[in-house]
Amino acid sequence: MKNAFIFPGQASQYIGMGKDLYENISNASDFVNRTTEIIGLDLKTYCFYGSENDLKQTNITQPAIFVHSIAVRGILKEKGIYPDAVAGHSLGEYSALVAAGSLSYDDGLRLVKRRGELMQEAGEKFPGTMAAIIGLEKAQIYELCEQVKEYGICQPANFNSPGQVAISGERPAVLKAIEIARTMGARKAVELEVSGAFHSPLMGYAQDGLREALEITEFQDAEIPVFMNVHAQPVQHKDDIRQLLYDQLTLPVLWEELVQNMIQSGISRFYEVGPGKVLTGLLKRIDKSVSCQEIGTIDAILQIEQEVA
Repeated sequence: MKNAFIFPGQASQYIGMGKDLYENISNASDFVNRTTEIIGLDLKTYCFYGSENDLKQTNITQPAIFVHSIAVRGILKEKGIYPDAVAGHSLGEYSALVAAGSLSYDDGLRLVKRRGELMQEAGEKFPGTMAAIIGLEKAQIYELCEQVKEYGICQPANFNSPGQVAISGERPAVLKAIEIARTMGARKAVELEVSGAFHSPLMGYAQDGLREALEITEFQDAEIPVFMNVHAQPVQHKDDIRQLLYDQLTLPVLWEELVQNMIQSGISRFYEVGPGKVLTGLLKRIDKSVSCQEIGTIDAILQIEQEVA
């Protein structure tokens, strides 16, 4: 049976995330403490005791989720649990690359910090929004975005699972798309509470800055296949990885197709490594025949340890 680690992106954060790991596992506390040394961010304050409003700021959320995910991956590694392939949803792609040996933890953390800062700035300089559209087919989503072009930029941002898509762009266009989606038969069409129009051309400013950071970062060829968001295919060559991370900021996340491709490659058991269980829920809607277990707490780690034993 082949295993895969999948790593969550934004919207998986919650106050108290990682506190049980920090207090009980030295490996996890080391990761959190090193974060302050490497990028000057006190995650204990934001994650354990802070406000939800602060934690959901992009420049805080991204390093927080990354560190939590890599701390859990480190614990699994110590227990002899390894993946045959990895993937990550948007931000989670950076966690996946560390797990695959393409990025060091320190370099990955610096990149994630810079990415979060740039996306936060892009959202302020080029305001936009996103919306969740439930119940329309992929072709209908593209048709919907085409219909609102006169109102501004609007494109698919995340194909998460069958009938569950996020769109992104300028607010007038996205709000019009919500209105039209309801007339097209969408079961739900609602604006999301986000700080920017992620995975749209409005992230072009962030993309320019990220290119500089990517170019000075040392990548290695991945030791195992990394299924990437942009084209949903497995990649291992370091130059391809660097380019796809750049492209990812303004292109849709093809998560549904990516997971289907992982399953077709022989993966039958998934572990969601990091905070929350967003990806576990998506996987159940994509293919109920495969298993997925979220691992982000002490209890979950103890459970998987017993299963492996």
